[in-house]
Amino acid sequence: MSVSLVLLLSMAVGMVTVSPVVGVATPTATPLATPVATVSPMVGVVTPVATVSPMVGVPTPVATPVATPVETPVATHVATQLLSAMYGSLSSPNFPEPYPRHSALRWNISVAPGYRLRLYFSHFHLEPSYLCQYDYVQVEADGEVLALFCGLDQTDTEDVPSLKIISSPRNSLSVFFCSDFSDEERYTGFLAHYSAEDVDECSERSDEELVCDHFCHNFIGGYYCSCRYGYLLHSDNRTCTVECSDGVFRERSGVLSSVDFPSPYPKSSDCSYRIEVAPGFRLRLQFDPRFDVEDHPEVLCPYDHVKVLAGSSEFGPFCGDRAPPEIQTDSNVVTVFFHSDNSGENAGWSLQYTSIGSKCPALETPPNAMLNPVQSEYSFKDHVLFTCSPGYRLLKDGETLDHYQLDCQSDGSWSSSPPLCYKTDSGRKRRALSTILTNHSPD
Repeated sequence: MSVSLVLLLSMAVGMVTVSPVVGVATPTATPLATPVATVSPMVGVVTPVATVSPMVGVPTPVATPVATPVETPVATHVATQLLSAMYGSLSSPNFPEPYPRHSALRWNISVAPGYRLRLYFSHFHLEPSYLCQYDYVQVEADGEVLALFCGLDQTDTEDVPSLKIISSPRNSLSVFFCSDFSDEERYTGFLAHYSAEDVDECSERSDEELVCDHFCHNFIGGYYCSCRYGYLLHSDNRTCTVECSDGVFRERSGVLSSVDFPSPYPKSSDCSYRIEVAPGFRLRLQFDPRFDVEDHPEVLCPYDHVKVLAGSSEFGPFCGDRAPPEIQTDSNVVTVFFHSDNSGENAGWSLQYTSIGSKCPALETPPNAMLNPVQSEYSFKDHVLFTCSPGYRLLKDGETLDHYQLDCQSDGSWSSSPPLCYKTDSGRKRRALSTILTNHSPD
C-alpha cells in the first residue's frame, strides 16, 4: 500500500479513544474525507481515489475529472536543405524505410527568375491524424501555405496528394516535413518530384495590369517588351512613353491633346505644349468635355494632372472626369504641362485654343468717305480700307490718294488717323457746266 493511501485511510478512520469504563474502546466521530486525485504514470490521465464513508470500510466513488489534452511534442531542431537544380526529387528520411520519430526537415527550392516550380508526390504514406495534427507535409510559397498533407487515404479531415500537381506562383517553393514522438505503426513516408517550368509572363497580369504596355514577347526563362512606332520604352522596360515636349503651336487657333486621345494616354510621361502667337493677341483655352485624367478622392491631383502657365498666371492642376472651365489669359504665350505616372488607363484630354486680338477704338466715317469692312469692333490685325464717293479724292498728309488703309495695331491703336475726302477740280467743272446749261436752257 502506498504512503499516500495510508495517510488517506488514517484521515478517514480517525483516532481511537478509551471510555471511562476501563478496557472498552469508543470510536470518535469520523470526519468526511475530501476527495483526492492522483496522476497515473500515463501522462495526462487522471485516476480517481476512493474516499471512506462514515461507515468504516465502505469506499465511496467520486466523480472523475476531465483530463487536459497534452500538446504533441515536435522536434526542436529543423534541418534545412537548399535545392537549386532545374529538377530533382526529395523524400522523407530513410525512405523507403519507415521515417524516424520526432523529426523535422525543410527543403527550400529556388530556381532562376522567369520560371515557376511544379511539385507532385509519387508515394505518400504518413500517420493518419485528425486535421494532420501528428505527422504531416506542408508546402509553402512566399509565406503562404499551398497544401497540407497527411494520412494514407483521402478523408474529410485528411488530405493526401495522390498525383496532384502543386504549382508555385513564382520561382521558389518550400516543403516542410514533421513527425511526432510516437507512431502506432511504422509508415514509409513520401517521395516527391519537382521541376522548373517556363512562365509565360505575356499571358499573365501583374496587379490587374498588362505586363507590357504595347507588345510582349515571351522566351524561355523570361520576356521583353516593345512599343508601337513613335513611342519609347521606359527605363522600367515595360512602359511605353512618348517624347512630347518639342512642338510649338503658332497658328492663331488650333487643337492640342494628350497622345492618342480619347484612347488611354501613355504612362510615365511629362509633356509640355507651347502656344505662341503674335504679340497683341490674348489666348483663350476651352477643354473638351470628355476630360478624363487619373485623380485621387482625397488629395488634389497627386498622380496625373494638367497645368496651364500664362505669363505670371498659373491655372490648375486639373484632373478627374470634369473638364476645367474656360481659361481666359492676358498673354500671347501659353504653356500646357501634362504629367502621368506609371499606372492607370484614362482617356486623357483635348483643348481648343483661340487668339483674341487687342481691340482698337471705333471708327467714325468721314464725310463723303466709305469704309470696308464695316464692323462693330476692330481687333489687332484687322484692316480698314478708306475710299471716297465719286467726285472726291482722299487727301492724307498733303497727298491725294485713291484709297487709304488703316491697321489695328498690337497695342490697340490705329496705325494713323483717318483720311479726309475733298472734291476734285473735275468735279467742280462738271458742276459749274451743269449750272450754266441749266440757266441757258430754252423756256
